[in-house]
Amino acid sequence: MNIRHTFLRWGPTSLAVLLTASLSAPVMAQSADGEQASQNTPELSDIAIESAELVSQKSPNDLPRGEFRIPDEGDIIGERYTITIDNPKDTLIDVARRHNIGYEEIRMANPDVSIWVPGEGTEVVIPSRYILPPVEREGIVINLSELRLYYYPADKPGIVETYPVSVGREEFATPVGKTKTTIKVKDPAWSPPASMRREAAARGEPAPSIVPPGPDNPLGEHAILLGLPSYLIHGTNRPDGVGMRVSRGCIRMYPEDIESLYERVPSGTPVNLIDAPFKAGWASDGTLFVQSYPQLEENMDDFEPLLEALKRISELTEDNIQVDYAQVRSAVESPNGRFVALYGPQAPAPEPEEPAEENKPDPLEQGIFKQIELSDSGRADDEV
Repeated sequence: MNIRHTFLRWGPTSLAVLLTASLSAPVMAQSADGEQASQNTPELSDIAIESAELVSQKSPNDLPRGEFRIPDEGDIIGERYTITIDNPKDTLIDVARRHNIGYEEIRMANPDVSIWVPGEGTEVVIPSRYILPPVEREGIVINLSELRLYYYPADKPGIVETYPVSVGREEFATPVGKTKTTIKVKDPAWSPPASMRREAAARGEPAPSIVPPGPDNPLGEHAILLGLPSYLIHGTNRPDGVGMRVSRGCIRMYPEDIESLYERVPSGTPVNLIDAPFKAGWASDGTLFVQSYPQLEENMDDFEPLLEALKRISELTEDNIQVDYAQVRSAVESPNGRFVALYGPQAPAPEPEEPAEENKPDPLEQGIFKQIELSDSGRADDEV
């Protein structure tokens, strides 16, 4: 897979963060991420969800929010389930946040349900089942196309955590590559980057030089700096945009998720930023599943999605395993994150093969033969 790699040296932004992080709070975190949502970002005046409720909520496997046990065999965690909306004021975004799902995930899983007014009694699919990314299970792994972060805590072997994230929109694409966490900043102040100040000035709305901690701060209350200068993993004051490509390159998380991660992720934790739009993996019962997500256009140089998908499947299968490649093509061409079973107990039974053309009876001859049979039958009746 030919993917753009970006590795930068420490720059002025990161040095400013380092200097201010060593001083008393509040700390200034000058990020490349302006965190102003794009024009496609949904507008929510308020999301009526208490962070405390979200943090305390258990996942379906009775572990804390976002945590899953890594199976002894296989690559699949979680489960897909359905809930029924009982609060007429709930939006689909409310439901997504409550169940640790991002905007695009909930939208793709429920294409016929209204984002803003799903309605009381509406059934909503929660796509909380994942194939673990095809990289080393260490530290933090962020799959950009999937808009999801995975964390393998070193002090909890056998556990993986996963959370929805926002990444950079196309003109501010989040880079691919390996780095690590550096400094953690509580209640960061934010200094808008020069590009944002120029854009604001052009609109006649000069941006402030520094935004102090508080409800107007786009970095939220927690930030984890990365070894890539100007890139952070942080919270947001616009949680409705989590799970979309709306940032200026940083990784944005729900406030309750970054708070939890902030408390537990040590400085120096490896961070692997990947772009794997097609994932394949085995379930514990021997079923081969695939998932496909929309490919990021900026990473498509010399990249053929179907060939990459077939390559990934061949890495996981033996020569004697037959899979339905029409389903592979369908998954690649309709990337919606849904699980597709290619082989094994949960795979659909193969359709019976059509007889070869030379063995098919000629329809015209078949009709003539039937007429002859009927004619002979009628003649026999007359003779009796």
